[in-house]
Amino acid sequence: MIGVIRTLFAFLRLLGPDRSSDLGGWLLRTVSPLIPVNRVALANIRAAFPDMPEPEVKRIARGAWENLGRTAAEYAHLKTLFDYDYYNPDKPSRVEVEGIEHFIALREDGNPGLIFSTHLANWELPAICAATYDLETTAVFRAPNDPAIAAVVHEIRSGAMGGLAAAKQGAAFAMQGVLEKGGHLGMLIDQHFTRGVVVPFMGRPALTNPIMGKFARRFECPVHGVRVIRLPNRRFRIELTPPLDLPRDAAGEIDVQGAMAMMTAVVEGWVREHPEQWLWMHRRWRPKMISAAALADFDHARATVPVFKAT
Repeated sequence: MIGVIRTLFAFLRLLGPDRSSDLGGWLLRTVSPLIPVNRVALANIRAAFPDMPEPEVKRIARGAWENLGRTAAEYAHLKTLFDYDYYNPDKPSRVEVEGIEHFIALREDGNPGLIFSTHLANWELPAICAATYDLETTAVFRAPNDPAIAAVVHEIRSGAMGGLAAAKQGAAFAMQGVLEKGGHLGMLIDQHFTRGVVVPFMGRPALTNPIMGKFARRFECPVHGVRVIRLPNRRFRIELTPPLDLPRDAAGEIDVQGAMAMMTAVVEGWVREHPEQWLWMHRRWRPKMISAAALADFDHARATVPVFKAT
C-alpha cells in the first residue's frame, strides 16, 4: 500500500503544485455528495448557521471538500509551497505573511511560546514558515489513520518542518520538555477531545483539549493564534495574531478553561469568516459525551471576546 501512496505523490509532483491542487480540489468536490461523512458536514453547517438557506449550506460543504482535496494534493509539494521572503517582501510569491514580526519576536525573545491554529485552508504552512525563519517550533500533529498515508505524510513533514510531536499518550511530557528548553509549540485546537474542558464553539458546547491553557498557566509564556487563508489563483495568506491577554482567576493565574474559551473564540471568528475552508467533516460536537454538570454550567457561560496584548 505504501508503494501506491508514493506513486500517487510522485504523480502529483509531476503535475506541479497548481495542477495537482486543482485536481485534488475538483475530485473531492465532485464526489463529496457520495461520501457518507458528507452528512456530518451538512449537519454541522446547519447547526452552526441555523438560518442559512439550504443551497448555501451545500455550497459551503462542497467548498470544504474542495479545500480538503486541494490540501491533500498539496502535500506532494510541501517542501516548495512556502516561498515568502521576509527580506524581500515585494517579491512575487505564492504565500504572503501578515504578522511576520511576531514570528521574529518569538524567535528572538529567548522565551518559550505557544501557537494555536485550526484546520483552515492548508494548515501545514505555518509550521513551514516557522522552520524557514529558524523559529524553534515543535508541531503537535495527529497522524492519519491509514498507516501507509501516515508514513508518507510524516516523511514529507519531516523534510519541510522543524520538530514534530505525535498527539498520543505521553506526548504531554515531550511537549513540556520543549517549553522547558525555551522552545515553541504549535497545535491545532479545533478537534474533539474526550477528556477536555467545555467551551463555546459556534454556539454549541464543545469538548476541547486544555493542554495549551495548562502550559500557558505553567510557563506564563506568550500565546499567539495563526491561520491560513486560501486566496484566489492558488495563493495563501498566513496571519499570526499578537499575543492574547488570557483571562485569570482570583489568584492571578491564567484560567485554563477561560484561556481555551478565548482561543476557541479566535478560531470561531476565523471559521465564520471563511466557512468554506474549514474541516466540517469532523465530529467536533458530541453533546452525549459532556456531563450533565458541565452542560448545566455551560448554560450560563458566555463566549469570550478575544483580547490581544499591545505589542
